Amino acid sequence: MTGLRTAIHRIDRSTPVERDRAVDALRALAILGVVLGHWLVTALVADGGALRTASPLRYMPWLTPVSWAFQTLAVFFLVGGHVATKSHASARARGATYGQWLRARLGRLLRPVAAVLILWAVATGCLLLAGADFRTVHTLVKLALSPLWFLVIFAGLTAATPLLTRLNPLWPLAVVLHVDIVRFGFGGPAWLGWVNLAAGWLVPYALGAAWTRSELERPRAGWVLFGGGTLATAALVLWAGYPASMVGIPGAPVSNLDPPTLAAVTFGLAQCGLALLLRGPLRRAMRRPALWAAIAFANLSAMTIFLWHQTSLMAVSALGLLAGRLPGLHTSPDSPVWVAARIAWLPVFGCALTLCWFAFSVHERGPRRPTGRPSRVVRVHRGPGRATPGAAPRA
Repeated sequence: MTGLRTAIHRIDRSTPVERDRAVDALRALAILGVVLGHWLVTALVADGGALRTASPLRYMPWLTPVSWAFQTLAVFFLVGGHVATKSHASARARGATYGQWLRARLGRLLRPVAAVLILWAVATGCLLLAGADFRTVHTLVKLALSPLWFLVIFAGLTAATPLLTRLNPLWPLAVVLHVDIVRFGFGGPAWLGWVNLAAGWLVPYALGAAWTRSELERPRAGWVLFGGGTLATAALVLWAGYPASMVGIPGAPVSNLDPPTLAAVTFGLAQCGLALLLRGPLRRAMRRPALWAAIAFANLSAMTIFLWHQTSLMAVSALGLLAGRLPGLHTSPDSPVWVAARIAWLPVFGCALTLCWFAFSVHERGPRRPTGRPSRVVRVHRGPGRATPGAAPRA
């Protein structure tokens, strides 16, 4: 415990005073929301020797608010746009080239992906050779690799950051609006909706750039986004026929997320407004060394957590099959009993994710650097006569 307290206070002392800790807190909360959301609404039902996906939201619509609380991708893109535009401006001030900046930004983002792809390529081959049901293998692989679509969009927006630093968020919002009018109002082709995959997430990313330009500092900006986004989303759900759930439901005719709809984007605006309003309370909360150390650790492991949380769920489900069909794990998610059982499984999923972190977080941290060379992630502050290693995550 003494060592832990020492490490916590070392992290706190070595964090630059000018660092906005609320940014890291928002990123960590966004990742936590995605992980818990997937763990709560993704069911792998054992059905005649095969596994299929199901959602409790289909059988229990009263759980729909769960999707409002845990669909937090807009906040991640808001923070991503803010951090990327700020980082690009700093790199230009230092004289770094665009290529150098982009390699540094994408390196830690994409490096852990290789481990996921290799493991699941091997696992898929082994399952098929062992005679596993093809539908089961397809279900598992689809779930395991589903986080990658997010990384592709995020990497593309990061690469385009120099072109987006002055973009008004209303432009991509207008694109989403017109795409949905053509799709749902005039019976346009379904494939047109995939335009929103870039345009929809560009809205919060561009808001992040506006944050960097100091255009969202006043509380009024947060209230306008939160209130306007909430009212627009409610109107779209109540009178325009959009689904109330902000995540996809297997078998539903329309998904708000796959691809993003106007309702998902306006909901994201409300979330971004709430995130901006929470900056003050979060900055005060992050003054507590223990809480800040937890947030710093989560940020240093963000991609590992994001990429492996679905694999952790599936590993627990697969091992649980050895004991038969377990409630909350392999049974149909159609009753409150399933909900209670699934909540009880969350700590087990967390333990499995911890094991994945021990095994694969090295790919996110990158190779060890020679002694004495400052880390790209851990900043070193030199005091009079000695060096004190820090552990604050890199923006």
